[in-house]
Amino acid sequence: MVLKTEQYVLNIGPLHPSTHGVFRLRATLDGEVIVDLEPVFGYLHRGLEKLGEAYTYKQSICLTDRLDYLASMSNNFAYVLSVEKLAGIAVPERADVLRVVFAELQRIVSHLVALGAFVNDCGAFQTPILYMFREREKILDLFEMCCGQRLTYNYMRFGGLSQDVPEEFMPALRKFVAEMDAHIDEYDRLISMNEIFLARTKGVGILPAGKAINISASGPVLRASGVKWDLRKADPYSVYSRYEFDIPTGTAGDCYDRYQVRLQEMRQSVRILKQATEKLPEGPVTTKVSLNLKPPAGEAYAHVEAPKGELGFYLVSDGTDRPYRWHVRAPSLMNLTALRDMCIGWKIADAIVIFGSIDITMGEVDR
Repeated sequence: MVLKTEQYVLNIGPLHPSTHGVFRLRATLDGEVIVDLEPVFGYLHRGLEKLGEAYTYKQSICLTDRLDYLASMSNNFAYVLSVEKLAGIAVPERADVLRVVFAELQRIVSHLVALGAFVNDCGAFQTPILYMFREREKILDLFEMCCGQRLTYNYMRFGGLSQDVPEEFMPALRKFVAEMDAHIDEYDRLISMNEIFLARTKGVGILPAGKAINISASGPVLRASGVKWDLRKADPYSVYSRYEFDIPTGTAGDCYDRYQVRLQEMRQSVRILKQATEKLPEGPVTTKVSLNLKPPAGEAYAHVEAPKGELGFYLVSDGTDRPYRWHVRAPSLMNLTALRDMCIGWKIADAIVIFGSIDITMGEVDR
């Protein structure tokens, strides 16, 4: 006699601690095996795109901080680039270099949180995440020196930055950069060859390159599938074309490759920071821009290689001081669309690991 099990639906969330935000999964299970998965989001919708159409261009900078709040500098960067493109605003060289510095520091911060939380999702206790948060705090100290904030920075402006870095910033940055490679080596030794971590991540949640491209995945999720695409190389912006760095990629497109790509990207960010700090030009950090900025009628799209992937802002101007349309191309939302295919056939415990490997922030998914 063959016993058959009956499928059932399990709700995970919307407040489950492993969901990296207010998110819900409706999993159809056969025993512990996932046969179907429905992501349910919208719990964090705040209408930011509509608010952007009611605010002046400058007032909207603070809205970008509330998208991917773990990478606020990157959100500021993409938005001001779009407005500068729309209004034809030039940026001083010193501000351009400092923007790259802050973008790469923000990439390291984001990846430290992503990897620490991911290893935690895999069942590790507190050690890895505490090690990574140790370095994260040092970068937040650097951000606080410049703008007084540690999470939502509101630091970049059209034509540059809100203010120059203080005298103590560059010595502290150089000290951090000199030490960071050794800390990344430490994470590598602690995690990469751990047999439990390998069992939880190797061959799990595979995303083939073709499917990654078809869903418009970007960032580490795309590169882990073997696609060598990075906007800093493919469509250089700011002064990235000056710096030498590599684009880490994976081969299998599994959870382990997504971990490794982020780990290696931190090394490349340190490499960029070393080059930028060696040749930081003197001069102003802002171009004078009218407080009542009214770009000419038209449209513009600008994007950056944010820590989670391609982050873009599409703006339409009708000639007033407020945009007619304010739209965000959010990498977390695009990358999340692969979750169902990556989870089917795996057990429910694996779904938490797969989900953690994508590294999303619900603030930019729901908006």
